Amino acid sequence: MDVTVRIPSTLEANVQPLMLASVQDAQHASANSPAVLIDSRDARRYAGLEEPIDAKAGHIPGAVNYFWKDVLNAEGRWSDVSTLEKRFGKLAEDEPIIVYCSSGVSACPNVIALEEADYTNVKLYAESWSDC
Repeated sequence: MDVTVRIPSTLEANVQPLMLASVQDAQHASANSPAVLIDSRDARRYAGLEEPIDAKAGHIPGAVNYFWKDVLNAEGRWSDVSTLEKRFGKLAEDEPIIVYCSSGVSACPNVIALEEADYTNVKLYAESWSDC
């Protein structure tokens, strides 16, 4: 019988509050500011055709849809940097970008992918569509 050995460790979080967008930031971006809003949910939820979680369907006005799972390749593994650069190629690398989903969780892969593709001004709107 194999016995699992657990070695105690400590997680030292490196919280990055400057990477979080507020509801005011999202509202400002929605009102035609230079910031881009990215909705990370699947296309049907973005389009308002179905909403299994939140009280209302749709997306924040002005948002564009980049489904979070599209940062993965056909094998379900993380895409290489050149693929991520092509995926977000229509966005300027230095423009403000605010990424959201339903509750902030599935927006994180897009935030990480944008960072890997050298986008320098990316924030997560953690409250996301559930806050709208």
